[in-house]
Amino acid sequence: MISKVLCIAAVVAVVVATHEHGHAFSSQHISRHDGPAHVVHVGGHEHGHGEGHGHGHDHGHVDYYAHPKYEFDYKVVDPHTGDKKSQHEYRDGDVVKGVYSLHEPDGSVRVVEYHGDKHSGFHADVKHSTHHIVPEHHHHH
Repeated sequence: MISKVLCIAAVVAVVVATHEHGHAFSSQHISRHDGPAHVVHVGGHEHGHGEGHGHGHDHGHVDYYAHPKYEFDYKVVDPHTGDKKSQHEYRDGDVVKGVYSLHEPDGSVRVVEYHGDKHSGFHADVKHSTHHIVPEHHHHH
């Protein structure tokens, strides 16, 4: 419930800032779909090797694990500062996929597509798009 209130407060703050300062825009969206929590025993291993180390067992602690699943995105566009970026990410268990883009000061756009999981690790594919600036030529007739 608190996270919903914070998201609403953030949206209201953005709307107020946009209204007061011009054309800047920012948005965000978060969806969580975590699975039910399951009991996990942490640190439950045996101590000692039969050489008089006390009771010989450490029963560990109980913790909880829920299958992580979420999706989020955000976008910022501020023509006054030139800040223009966005990101979208999705996670289901140990698999994460996403993309973000950033408009560079030189006018190019950097787009990074990434994915990762426990088997193949993290991989990112970075692409740059350039905007060719054609200088104006003044012809004198």
